[in-house]
Amino acid sequence: MAKIKFVTDSASDISEVYEKKYDILILNFKVAMGDKSYTSRVDFDNNKFYKMLDAYDGVPATSQITALEFLEVYKKLYKEGYTDIIFTSINSKGSATYDNSIMAVSMFYDEVPQAQGKINIYNIDGKGYTGGYGYAVISGAKKARKGMAAKDIVAFMKDWIDNCIIFFAPYTLKYAKKSGRIPSAAAFVGEVMGLKPIMRIQDNKIVTEAKVRGEKAVIPKILDLTLEHMIPKTPYCIVYGNDEAVMEEMAQTMIKKVGYPPEKYFQIGAAIAINAGPRVVGVIFKAQKDDSK
Repeated sequence: MAKIKFVTDSASDISEVYEKKYDILILNFKVAMGDKSYTSRVDFDNNKFYKMLDAYDGVPATSQITALEFLEVYKKLYKEGYTDIIFTSINSKGSATYDNSIMAVSMFYDEVPQAQGKINIYNIDGKGYTGGYGYAVISGAKKARKGMAAKDIVAFMKDWIDNCIIFFAPYTLKYAKKSGRIPSAAAFVGEVMGLKPIMRIQDNKIVTEAKVRGEKAVIPKILDLTLEHMIPKTPYCIVYGNDEAVMEEMAQTMIKKVGYPPEKYFQIGAAIAINAGPRVVGVIFKAQKDDSK
């Protein structure tokens, strides 16, 4: 009988509720702030980190999950009798974590040759951030509970990830400017003119999809873009940070237009907040095929 373990990293922003409910193993990124190092989800929760980030003048840095860390995880899960491991990672273009997970598979079978044919290890590139792949992990875990085979779950998860779009907006460019995600000059001009970028995360890329003037224009623009690309009557999720009021406004705006509520909410953790800032809002959804690339 199959025994499937779902593994992901902390940038998936899966809540503790779903982590425990579906027994998902979350590997936590470390965050360096000056000469101090912290472990996400261990040394702080999201709200505590937002306060730490606001008080810190420098640029925090996250470190990748190493191949040796993955190797230890794979060896442990093999000893526990798992027949399948499905690991889903943060965007492979923004972190070496995905490549390290693949490297660890070869290392594992070299060290434990008797595991060949007894355990399958699948590595999935999340191609994005936060609930873009966090949703796929939760959904895959649900399907495993219903008896779906691991290879079919992997195919389902890859299809979601390949066609997932996140439209989101940071309400300040301060953090993107500090991290280098937006050139300083562009960030400065945007702030002076009151412009807010609407970002698109898809297929290992982050691009500016549109710009709006003023905070009041953010949610209507995200709504318009989402409705233009989303497959009708399919699940969607809301991503947010430290402002639950904008989260609720985004959700109610979507409900009014599509007629049903978000399936899940994802609050951004340290790995995302470092670059986007703590105050963000957005929508995660599966795009129509013509819009998926």
